[in-house]
Amino acid sequence: MTAASDSAQEAQWKRWRAVADLYHAYFTGLILTVVTRRGTADAAEFVFRVFRRQQQERFLPGLEKLGLSYLPPAVAAAQYHYLSNWIGGVHVEYMYESDCKAWIRYPPPRWIWKGTAICGVPGEVSRAMLRGWHANNGVPLGDLRLGFVCTKQSVDGQDGLEGYYHQYDHPLELDQRLVFARHLEAPLFDAKTAPALPVSSWPKPRLEKAYRNYAMEYVRTAAPVMVHLFGPEDAGYLLHLTGKLIGMQYFDEVAAALSMNRGGASEFASFLNALFAAQDDAAETTTSEGTFEIRQQNWKLMDDVADYHRACAKVLEGLFEGLAAGCGRHIAVHLHPFAGGRPPLLWTIA
Repeated sequence: MTAASDSAQEAQWKRWRAVADLYHAYFTGLILTVVTRRGTADAAEFVFRVFRRQQQERFLPGLEKLGLSYLPPAVAAAQYHYLSNWIGGVHVEYMYESDCKAWIRYPPPRWIWKGTAICGVPGEVSRAMLRGWHANNGVPLGDLRLGFVCTKQSVDGQDGLEGYYHQYDHPLELDQRLVFARHLEAPLFDAKTAPALPVSSWPKPRLEKAYRNYAMEYVRTAAPVMVHLFGPEDAGYLLHLTGKLIGMQYFDEVAAALSMNRGGASEFASFLNALFAAQDDAAETTTSEGTFEIRQQNWKLMDDVADYHRACAKVLEGLFEGLAAGCGRHIAVHLHPFAGGRPPLLWTIA
């Protein structure tokens, strides 16, 4: 590759990472919005359903994609969490103890509770994540002897989230699949013995795109889950509010990665087009007397979500309104009514 093409590729990866950071912040913010607006119990139920749905959609295909299907259940589950989270930029460790026992550890700083967000996450919400996914891995694997033993939770003030997959000698009841053993501690991590992705099938460009998609897929899952759980009106409010708050906070970071600047409607229209391109959405812009119309031809994130509801578009409405506020004062963003709740979406910037 030439120096110019190398530079262009690096710029593309920088844009992808900015998109990842934006959607990562949105997902974390969405959980905090539910905690503060609806309370811990609703937030825990929401997180449980998000992670259970992700497991149902991603776990078995992910085992195949990562080449882990041949491993014993406890080892396969732990290696899956290690590799899939590593791809997404998560701090994660894996320690093999036996074919029936393998550890997974998420040391600080925690990816999902980035920065000060960790101070607002109740322990019940973190446990819901484990109930939704980690404790249920034996079910899709067809081995009800597999459970998860949690030894630490970072939101409880311990130095990370950790635990081990254990294959018992008997089938587990539902309430036995997640247990806590705070008197135990994970062994030390040795990177030399950890599983690694084959470079030939996971080159740098694929890893960079997977890094972006990892964060985006949480929002892809969370939006319809929220609509089903709380109803379109309440969910729409929460999705929109979170988007606006996150957009206002993250405009400068995203704009820098997209080589964009603050300004008025024109600058924001250019920013929005660059953002669409960075998240693989096609868009066309027309201009008339200082007003910009952007026709978003697709929303790739939600393209094949079977239970998509039009209220899910509140994700974009909120984000774009917040990003516009970060770009400059008095920039109006309007989403025109759209048939069937699916793209194309028509945005007016003025």
